[in-house]
Amino acid sequence: MITEKRNYIFDFDSTLTRVEALDVLAEITLQDNPKKGEIIQEIIDITNLGIDGEISFTESLERRIKLLNANEADLSGLVAALKKQVSKSIESNKEFFENFADNIYVISCGFKEFIDPIVEEYNIPSERVFANTFKFAKDGKIISFDADNPLSQHNGKIQCLKDMNLEGEIQVIGDGYSDYVTREAGVADKFFAYTENVSRVKTTENADHIAPNLDEFLYVNKLPRNISYPKNRIKILLLENVHPDAFSKLSTDGFSVETVSKSLSEDELIEKIKDVHVLGIRSKTNVTQRVVAAAEKLMVVSAFCIGTKQIDLEACKEKGIVVFNAPYSNTRSVVELAIGEIIMLMRSVFQRSTEIHNGQWNKTAEGSREVRGKKLGIIGYGNIGKQLSVLAEALGMDVYYYDVEDKLALGNATKMNTLKELLGISDVITLHVDDNAANKNFFGETEISQMKDGAHLVNLSRGFVVDINALANALKSGKIAGAAVDVYPSEPRKNGEFYTELKGLSNVILTPHVGGSTEEAQRDIADFVPSKIMAYINSGNTVDAVNFPNIRLPRQTNAHRFLHIHKNVPGVMAKINKILAKYDLNITGQYLSTDPKVGYVITDLDKEYNKEVIEKLRNVEGTIKFRVLY
Repeated sequence: MITEKRNYIFDFDSTLTRVEALDVLAEITLQDNPKKGEIIQEIIDITNLGIDGEISFTESLERRIKLLNANEADLSGLVAALKKQVSKSIESNKEFFENFADNIYVISCGFKEFIDPIVEEYNIPSERVFANTFKFAKDGKIISFDADNPLSQHNGKIQCLKDMNLEGEIQVIGDGYSDYVTREAGVADKFFAYTENVSRVKTTENADHIAPNLDEFLYVNKLPRNISYPKNRIKILLLENVHPDAFSKLSTDGFSVETVSKSLSEDELIEKIKDVHVLGIRSKTNVTQRVVAAAEKLMVVSAFCIGTKQIDLEACKEKGIVVFNAPYSNTRSVVELAIGEIIMLMRSVFQRSTEIHNGQWNKTAEGSREVRGKKLGIIGYGNIGKQLSVLAEALGMDVYYYDVEDKLALGNATKMNTLKELLGISDVITLHVDDNAANKNFFGETEISQMKDGAHLVNLSRGFVVDINALANALKSGKIAGAAVDVYPSEPRKNGEFYTELKGLSNVILTPHVGGSTEEAQRDIADFVPSKIMAYINSGNTVDAVNFPNIRLPRQTNAHRFLHIHKNVPGVMAKINKILAKYDLNITGQYLSTDPKVGYVITDLDKEYNKEVIEKLRNVEGTIKFRVLY
């Protein structure tokens, strides 16, 4: 509860707006000047020198106005441009400016002629705006400024605040050193370095608090705000060289994102994860029960790949941690590699290439066959298997498939009732099974013996699915004519030396788990997975979660949202609704989804309610996690 009167003093350029207004004015006035780029850069440099206190502000103003060559008629265009450049978090918290109008001032070394029209839309009247004013020639040309205004002088903000003689606490919010000096001079009680648009070392290193956005400033001051928790306080850790687009997407949305290029061991991850809210990994980092137990703040684990075997899904579920993956994003990449390897195996391309590399010319058609008319056997008819089926058929192959589940055939593909039947007719077998632990050595001596003599095998699914020793023996004996392997029972955590029993065997294509590693696939994954993270963190949506009840929620409009994760035991929902009823809450929507272990209930309600209800809901027996969104 705020008892002492507070005064909030905002800078304008690069704080209330994303830009420096005089830089924008330069873009307008110098539009047809052949030296536009050079002049604008000079103006920017002079602006920064003034902001950082390297030159007097009076000198900075004089030099910039001279370079601008601006006219009063240019100001309407400038105002129109600035209205589109209001800082994102300022714009989203317009209600704060309306409700606290009597406590808000703007003190800027900019000019009232363009500041007043912008801030009046935020309920800040002209008399609460303290800034410079232009001087105009008879023809409207801007020739100077009011030199008697203290804001045109060095450290003018200090004098301005002194002259205002405000009662109560004074907090200054700005991006520049000229804002900080008000705190240093003792005329301001607190200084918030505002870094949403620009971060200046000289400013941030002296600040009482760094505010990456207005949400953070409002949160620290316990003031009403547009969102319940500043996104910059939500820490996201991305491991294993996740595509940079993921970092860009998440940081642009306001989250604090750290990237690490390698995977981490269990102990390293336990040490790192204590303050992390969202963890992003690929296939080499293991999220074990010990890691989950140490993750006090963890809300989401995201696999930037298809498989989730490296994540203890049950341990995550029991702690209310939602897990997402990317089941579709690299499908096309895997399929294209499978098609390419099928063709190379059938044409013995790998042997012929090796011979040339070794200085040997061996032009021959022996062992080289077209794929047209050959029988392709697909084991696992999921997303990858189905797309492979379509492309292989387009190449003229006869497609057959086997799956433990009942899957509808695409095109002219033929479903086989038994694996043995499929193996007995196929010229090429390609594996696309999931990472279920029961699939270990799924394809071994027995299955290889059931294949046609001289057939080929492609494995782009999971390394532990194939008995490597059995495969190596079959290749050496000639039972299998060739193989392409992209995955292995044991794979190193980082690039370097590697050994496999298949090394050196002829007509064996070996690749280091690159089936889904294309620029396009990694970019698609870096778009898909962050979208799932943001949908859950920002609104509570769990669509496509692999370990959690799936709920697609409607858009939240002018309401608060309670997210309650609890053990799925009798009576929990009754207790939740009893509390909601006791506090006479006006519920606008309620959504529930459960699985055998966990229940997830979301309640939307009017913004006005007794805040005691939050603590009551947190303490409901069986509660795993509870949070409020608005």
